[in-house]
Amino acid sequence: MKKIVKYSSLAALGLVAAGVLAACSGGAKKEGEAASKKEIIVATNGSPKPFIYEENGELTGYEIEVVRAIFKDSDKYDVKFEKTEWSGVFAGLDADRYNMAVNNLSYTKERAEKYLYAAPIAQNPNVLVVKKDDSSIKSLADIGGKSTEIVQATTSAKQLEEYNKQHADNPTILNYTKADFQQIMVRLSDGQFDYKIFDKIGVETVIKNQGLDNLKVIELPSDQQPYVYPLLAKGQDELKTFVDKRIQELYKDGTLEKLSKQFFGDTYLPAEADIK
Repeated sequence: MKKIVKYSSLAALGLVAAGVLAACSGGAKKEGEAASKKEIIVATNGSPKPFIYEENGELTGYEIEVVRAIFKDSDKYDVKFEKTEWSGVFAGLDADRYNMAVNNLSYTKERAEKYLYAAPIAQNPNVLVVKKDDSSIKSLADIGGKSTEIVQATTSAKQLEEYNKQHADNPTILNYTKADFQQIMVRLSDGQFDYKIFDKIGVETVIKNQGLDNLKVIELPSDQQPYVYPLLAKGQDELKTFVDKRIQELYKDGTLEKLSKQFFGDTYLPAEADIK
């Protein structure tokens, strides 16, 4: 009787061991499976629409869908988006928390010294927005003594801070905010400040979607193409090579144009010669 118990116990132990081995074997990832891909974390603050916005709790918009197209079917990378505050986008790139960022980002010399610019994916000129009944502002020459709202460290903020250095005798009044662009435009419509400088696509989208018919758009001259770029953290040279190649491919196969028409209502693409 004792022998039967002993043999039964050994058999049970053998089955347990076999189960453990089977589980370990079944859980091991084969070479080339999705879990072996490198996760690329892309930062954004989730605005402005139609570049980036949330729909049914999920990020979408032109830049988001371009990034998804860049990494679609990649056997090397998986992409993940992380929403953060505007300042957190750059802090995360600095700390290597994020590999990449999209946020309607234009080119500046200061950013180029700290980060890697991928090929441009859209063209987006800046415009001046004022109330239709305000005839006192017709160009940038008229913003002295007038007020605006800006988000710190944005391109327009730096542009206006530089303006004030050059026009110290009659500076424009800068009110810093953490509000998103849609909220800023509503406050402009309500007369809480005098003007706003922002990109044409974002301005026209908010005016249309929010019914801000009391605002008008004034075109601004530009001595260079105002492009929109994905930004990468320093050291992400291999990733940049991959992203640049994919942007070229998406330009040539018509994907960028299709997405531009879908989200912008027209073709707002860089010159082909500048996608390199």
